[in-house]
Amino acid sequence: MSAIIVVGTQWGDEGKGRVVDGLAREAQLVARFNGGDNAGHTVVAEGHTLKLHLTPSGILYPTATCLIGAGVVVNPERLISEMDELAALGVDTSPAHLKLSAAAHIILPTHRALDGAREEARGQTALGTTKRGIGPVYADKAARVNLRAGDMARPEHFAERVAESVQAHNRRLKEQYGAETLSPQPIAAQYYEYARRLIPHLVDGSALVGRALAAGKTVLCEGAQGLLLDLDHGTYPYVTSSSVVSGGALAGLGFGPQQVSRIIGVVKAYTTRVGAGPFLTELLDETGEQIRKVGNEYGTTTGRPRRCGWLDLVILRYAVRVNGLDELALTKLDVLSGLEQLKIAVAYERDGERVQPSVAEYFPAEFGVKALAEWRPVYEELPGWADDITGVRDRADLPAAAQEYVARIEELVGVPVTFIGVGPEREQAIRQ
Repeated sequence: MSAIIVVGTQWGDEGKGRVVDGLAREAQLVARFNGGDNAGHTVVAEGHTLKLHLTPSGILYPTATCLIGAGVVVNPERLISEMDELAALGVDTSPAHLKLSAAAHIILPTHRALDGAREEARGQTALGTTKRGIGPVYADKAARVNLRAGDMARPEHFAERVAESVQAHNRRLKEQYGAETLSPQPIAAQYYEYARRLIPHLVDGSALVGRALAAGKTVLCEGAQGLLLDLDHGTYPYVTSSSVVSGGALAGLGFGPQQVSRIIGVVKAYTTRVGAGPFLTELLDETGEQIRKVGNEYGTTTGRPRRCGWLDLVILRYAVRVNGLDELALTKLDVLSGLEQLKIAVAYERDGERVQPSVAEYFPAEFGVKALAEWRPVYEELPGWADDITGVRDRADLPAAAQEYVARIEELVGVPVTFIGVGPEREQAIRQ
């Protein structure tokens, strides 16, 4: 039995989708364990660019069963739309191939309305959410008042509960935010139809994972977002509302830690983030704009331009520690081609002194974002390279400067790089 966990090590958007897509070739079950349709995984294959928001990235392999786990929050409209888009391309999204945990929680239109109203009310202190209802639905989950996918097994009763939830949300929209309310009955009727469509996909997700592991199958656990968006360990409050770290896979899918064989952290060759909050290595110059354009750094879900900056190894060392990473998958190395000089952050300093305890080793998230914003990165400079590396398939064939860049990352974080992305296409990668 073998469970492989794939997590993001920065602020998300690291390229987890293509890493999972590659690993899914040898997996029998690919399971998404957290987040909702605020996440977007892009897979480029056979001339198609697929933007997956809820469907696990292993959906392209007919030999792998795909599971949307209990830790995921699901907008049924988005899920059905995604299933139909994939089916139109000849991808199997039948109940035999794509399954939905009965314990996953359901997003309603009023969750999205509450999300938008709350962001508007925050004004200058807005968090920069995707307004997909993620925060409000996880709040309802914690308050033990939300609907779960398993409730769809009885469509009439499900529709009644949808109407009740919409009415409860309407009171909050009106009384707390002075926002427009939504009509319960049309939403209930719509969700009745969603339930009828999705009932055949419902399963006991934990039991499905358990049976696969007991049978000696490989279970690939796919996470959304990245470490610094984790609710507990990220740059709070500029975070998502779920557990992003490797331990979240165990809770989100329902299996034990002794069954994990590999934990892979996906890291972009530079750093990006979307939304507000401190970003110590951010580049607000022509170099940052070049990285954004060459890397096509625009949100898969929102289309928003991503903030771009140099690679931060303080963050990466933190990711190694919190997630217990065994290896790294380095993506988008090709985007750095053409830059004469590169920088990597190796530590932070404040008032000319390095912060203690040594943040060369620890990223002190518990001190909060206000303290973090007072620090400055300590950079190490490395030579760049001009060569086009998109055709390289062996690490030894990379330009010497690119090899040095990868080796320096390994040296400073103490974890081997086993995958290097050198282009957007599925085969544009160096594997070892």
